[in-house]
Amino acid sequence: MNNPLLDFSGAPRFDLVTPEHVQPGITELLSEARALIETLTRPEAPASWEGFVAPLSDMTDRLSRAWGVVRHLHSVLDLPPWREAYNNALPEVTRFFAEVGQNAALFERYKALAARADFASWPRARRKVVEDAVRDFRLSGAELPDADKPRFQAIQEELAGLSAKFSENLLDATNAWHEDFADESGLAGLPPDSVATARAVAEKAGVSGYRLTLQGPCVMAVLRQADNRGLRERIWRANATRASEFSAEIGHPEWDNGPLIARILTLREEAARLLGYPSHASVSLVPKMANSPAEVIDFLLDLARRARPSAERDLAELREFAAASLGISDLQPWDMGYAAEKLRQARYDFSEEALRQYFPEDKVLAGLFGVVSSLYGVSIRADKAPVWHEAVRYFTLSRDGQDIGHFYLDPYARDTKRGGAWMDEARSLRDTATGRETPIAYLVCNASPPAAGRPALYSFDQVITLFHEAGHGLHHLLTRVAEPGVSGINGVEWDAVELPSQFMENFCWEWEVLSGMTAHVDTGAPIPRDLFERMLAAKNFHAGLAMLRQVEFALFDMRLHSDFNPADGNALALLQEVRKEVAVIHPPAWQRFPNAFSHIFAGGYSAGYFSYHWAEVLSADAYSAFEEAAEKTGSVLDRATGERFMQEVLGVGGSRPALESFTAFRGRAPKPDALLRHHGMITA
Repeated sequence: MNNPLLDFSGAPRFDLVTPEHVQPGITELLSEARALIETLTRPEAPASWEGFVAPLSDMTDRLSRAWGVVRHLHSVLDLPPWREAYNNALPEVTRFFAEVGQNAALFERYKALAARADFASWPRARRKVVEDAVRDFRLSGAELPDADKPRFQAIQEELAGLSAKFSENLLDATNAWHEDFADESGLAGLPPDSVATARAVAEKAGVSGYRLTLQGPCVMAVLRQADNRGLRERIWRANATRASEFSAEIGHPEWDNGPLIARILTLREEAARLLGYPSHASVSLVPKMANSPAEVIDFLLDLARRARPSAERDLAELREFAAASLGISDLQPWDMGYAAEKLRQARYDFSEEALRQYFPEDKVLAGLFGVVSSLYGVSIRADKAPVWHEAVRYFTLSRDGQDIGHFYLDPYARDTKRGGAWMDEARSLRDTATGRETPIAYLVCNASPPAAGRPALYSFDQVITLFHEAGHGLHHLLTRVAEPGVSGINGVEWDAVELPSQFMENFCWEWEVLSGMTAHVDTGAPIPRDLFERMLAAKNFHAGLAMLRQVEFALFDMRLHSDFNPADGNALALLQEVRKEVAVIHPPAWQRFPNAFSHIFAGGYSAGYFSYHWAEVLSADAYSAFEEAAEKTGSVLDRATGERFMQEVLGVGGSRPALESFTAFRGRAPKPDALLRHHGMITA
């Protein structure tokens, strides 16, 4: 086999694959796929699972795995050759899937399968695959008049290119900014590890002194801890205006995502109207749990109403503290994190930096793996596989003596990697002629790398992020469903897919978990119980502000895609309207938040950002079952409850509706009480 991109015998061949393999490899797979579709849609071809769905699924799986490697490398190794290879192949891949989605012959075959007299007796997973396919064909324009299909296909191709460009502009704008310092005096307040990282970044760039950048860990360190107010303002402004018209000031007007946003919104609206829907949001909600944009907006406004009194108190006390204790009478956005950190220290007698010393990476990983073992009887061991960067690690999961899945962990921020954190699939659980293929996942974070000879130290927020992404990974890896279309995270309603991830975050707040996953980097001592109690007391510190901020983003997203006409205004004007309605903090008019909102413009969350809140109701209620078990057993790491959660939620993937899975686990419909209690908004 000459092209490692086409080697599907095991884990991806990151040791061999190069950008030069992309075009010939993807072209070959697309050619094979088109030939297979032609064969499967001949009149004499069998309309059965084995004769139609299975070979089509096998073909799609091969193409998705190969393209997934390319897409993944574009996200984590965004060097010019990989960017070029990805962008060159993207139009053809997009065109192919648009063609498939509009293929009337394939659509008719799936409808015929769903209409079979024996369809009700098929295994649940297979029925769900067919039902989802019929729905997705309709959403892909299969029922459009022939005259409209080319336009719909062209829209999908252009949208794919625009999303890729949005992400690239944001990465380029992020990497372009830096500020250098000849000595440490300009970095007053920053913790030693952040100073060491700044020195290492400068050395790598070939300059003396220290360099600050817009990489996530650096931005957070400066905004929370830098004593220099002017520095905080400069880095906040640079971060808040990335990929906007302000990029012209540094000679790169082509990085402005503003025109891309307008074009993306226009195309999404046009596609929705071609399909007969009033808005992109209406299309987006078809495969979700929520029924309508109005229902989502009402849900978000109700959350805002509940959170606002708490948020107003949070802001008032922060302003009072900043004026009285810090001499900041005109609290600005670049002061918020700094003042909040100082207030937290004053009130709860600990700092985020002091806390970080207790979370060396390997200890955190051991703690995470211990939770997984206790809940699900699954062991996790370090393993070997080709990787794309020296910092990446590979692990294997085993249960009852058998390997059941694998995952890569890419933990640190770097300049070739997009920001944020995410989980993606490299391979799904499936049965083949040669045996069962176990699932493989990517877990990607952007924590601070090791510095000055010390291990990587995680902030507590980064610990929570790791547990969150691990929850997604477990959803994919612990599946029992071997049909790729509904295995693991596949086929799960988008507004429920955050349930397993947010669920895992709760364990970070349990003493029996935290005490065993901490060791001070200098002394090796576990975190003291009194410090944990202060952390717990501070858990809902400014929870109202945090919730209201996320509601603002979600409401902006939903209204942007439901009742906003890009021809009549701009996204910034709508954002200001949303802020007037729900926000208590109003950033400067020059902030360009939408230009960096990659979740909805370069990710899968358009008209779906509300999913974080929607799923949080489910996750908090699911976790309350473990709290109830702890009242009887003394431990939230209750194996019996964990086994039920694995069997009824994680294990079934998308093979049945998420609400049905939740009800099977909890024994009832979800209630919001646990969510409000976890955020300190009700006490019982």
